[in-house]
Amino acid sequence: MRLVLIPLSVILLIDIAGSYFVVRHVANSVYDIELNEIARELLLHVTHDGREFGFNLSAEAERTLFLDEEDDVFYLITTDDGDILAGDPTLPARKKRRNGSETAYYDDVFDGKPVRIALLHSQPLVHPASEPVTIQVAETQGKRDRYMRTLLLQVILPQVLLILIAGVLIWRGVAQGLAPLRKLQHEVGMRSHLDLSPIHATDVPGEVEPLVGAVNDLMTRVDAVLGFQERFIADTAHQLRTPVAGLKAHLELALRETDFTQVQRALGHLYTSAERLSRLVSQLLSLARNEPHNVVANFQPFDLNQVALRATQDWVPHAYKKDIDLGFEASEKPVQLNGEAVRVTEMINNLVDNAIRYTPSGGHVTVRILQDEESAHLIVSDDGPRIPVEERQRIFERFHRLLGTHEEGSGLGLAIVHEIATLHNAAIALEDDTDGVGNTFTVSFPIPHAEQHQA
Repeated sequence: MRLVLIPLSVILLIDIAGSYFVVRHVANSVYDIELNEIARELLLHVTHDGREFGFNLSAEAERTLFLDEEDDVFYLITTDDGDILAGDPTLPARKKRRNGSETAYYDDVFDGKPVRIALLHSQPLVHPASEPVTIQVAETQGKRDRYMRTLLLQVILPQVLLILIAGVLIWRGVAQGLAPLRKLQHEVGMRSHLDLSPIHATDVPGEVEPLVGAVNDLMTRVDAVLGFQERFIADTAHQLRTPVAGLKAHLELALRETDFTQVQRALGHLYTSAERLSRLVSQLLSLARNEPHNVVANFQPFDLNQVALRATQDWVPHAYKKDIDLGFEASEKPVQLNGEAVRVTEMINNLVDNAIRYTPSGGHVTVRILQDEESAHLIVSDDGPRIPVEERQRIFERFHRLLGTHEEGSGLGLAIVHEIATLHNAAIALEDDTDGVGNTFTVSFPIPHAEQHQA
């Protein structure tokens, strides 16, 4: 409310000040005419015989001329030499005199009272060829002040009432306009911290609707993030329960055994379980890190050929241990993409790991890079067991593992691949190998110049 009252108060003060100066000018204009008439009447009684000035005004004429029931009137007539011809010698003389027949007016203080003075500097009318004289007529300002008060009341009072009425109307309008917002504030304030459902705001001003919509969008996104976190925590707890239980069982067995050979065997199982748990935790962290709502993308240009080659080379020792032929086929030309090379490397690692893990000994895994006018293709093919058609829609889900497989896995590798592909606006597809065995994963990245051309 202060935002409304303060500007109105400032406007009112400015209006009062402006009205005061206007009314003062009007009052002075009215009563200055009387002072001018007195000054010119006095000029009629100034004489000059060719040698010196004279002043001829009877006492009765003086009383009639200066008769005023409310204000005191004083006058002073002087020559340019400073000689006083008539009037009150204590009236302060004006040092700067105005030449010409027009009368000048100014405010001053005489005998402790504010006065209005008319100053006429002119030649006597009875002897125009003589030197000019200065006539000052001073009047106290009682009539002027009373007239100004009357005018101010007539001018300012309606304006004050108008501004007050406007203030009341504005206050009521603002109060009615803010009522839906207060209702909205109460509704939001009474909500539980767990309630992230959209705000159903009715009768809110049109200017506020975009804000309510933006808040609802934000709450929807926050609800999605919290839902993901809840599901992620629940799934993580479920997935960690088995390896942790295995660690505990192998550790208890090692503690109970007294035979060194059995202890060594238990420790070997313990190490395998710990390694499996470490890989699971690493994949869980990678999955959380690559969730689209957790990523602030910092895309930079990189060559897909170089990134894929380095990633494939890191898997050569693993393929060698399993007697798998791991090959790499680069594109004929550099493949420049915009993205995060580190995340793309992580994607390739998961695809190659998945291929090596499920390809039998003596098999083949090949990483190829192809490029056409619109896309760059990362292709990872193997000759392992073919993924059934009915399973292909779910292989990119978290913790989903193929039935009938004996390989250890968390079911997170392909989920990570899918998240990184989504981050890079890439499409991922699973196809059958041409010879009837194995699987081929193809990730198609948009080429930067193709995106710009389409835009």
